[in-house]
Order: sequence, then structure tokens, then C-alpha cells
Amino acid sequence: MKLADLFTAHLEREAAVSRRMLARVPEGRQDWKPHERSMAFGYLSMLVATMPSWIALTVAKDELDLNPPGGSTYRPQSWTTNAELVQAHERSVADGREALRQASDEHLQKPWRLLVAGKVVSENPRHVVLGDTLTHLAHHRGQLSVYLRLNGVALPSIYGPSADDKNF
Repeated sequence: MKLADLFTAHLEREAAVSRRMLARVPEGRQDWKPHERSMAFGYLSMLVATMPSWIALTVAKDELDLNPPGGSTYRPQSWTTNAELVQAHERSVADGREALRQASDEHLQKPWRLLVAGKVVSENPRHVVLGDTLTHLAHHRGQLSVYLRLNGVALPSIYGPSADDKNF
């Protein structure tokens, strides 16, 4: 089995879980934070929605500088409706899936670098970065589950039944 096939299967499992959670994000709460140092609800939701596109970035590019010369041009997508949030997730998953479809095992073993202001802070084979990306997605989705709970939203099943969703 190809590495890309393993990552595609993992992506599909994680995407289904994220989709269930994103579908429950309440509209009109984008600025809400559980603490002053926390991410805003809207930002965190879009982060979870679009993280699968990091797969495409890892496959297509050799590095990412989080603070490039002249500053970053990255601006997170904005959303107003829950449907827009879920659509952003679907596009992101499709981008990740397509990148994996085209990736060879040889390519996924090539190095990928994360830089900050031109300095390498991490360098690993792409397949390691992909695994880390999916783990990082689960981490932020866990944060999102806390935000949902604190806003009175019933949690869907994640890796098994939740206290709210016992339809197993």
C-alpha cells in the first residue's frame, strides 16, 4: 500500500469527524472566546475547517515561512453562515485528497521545512509532517469541542459516543 493511500484514509476519517463538529458551530458567535488569550470561536472554527489544505501545501511546496520577509500575506477566510464554514471544509478536504492522489512514496519521503523569519525551526520528511498535521487537526478539533460545550452545543460522536450523542 502506498503512503498516500494510508494518509488519504486517515484524512477521510478525520474529515468526517470535523464535518460533524463544524456543522454544529453556532452562527453569530465568531468573536466569542473562553479566555482573553484564547482564539476567537470563528477563527478556531475556520482553522479546523481548512487544516486539511495544509496537506496540499506540504505536498506541493518544500517549505513554509510563517514570518517571511515583508510579513505574511495570509488572511484567514471569513464566514457568516454555518454552510460557508462547512463548504470551506469540503474544499480543504478535496485539496488535501487531490494532493495525496498525485503524491508518490518517493516524494513523501523528501524533506519539508518550517521556517520563521527565514530560520528553519523544523525539518522532516513530508510523511512525518503529514502525520503531524493530522494530529494537530485533532488537537484543534478538541479545542473546538470545548468551545461548543461551553456554548451549550450538543457534541457529536468523535472517536466514540459523546455524552450528548449516543446513537451508536
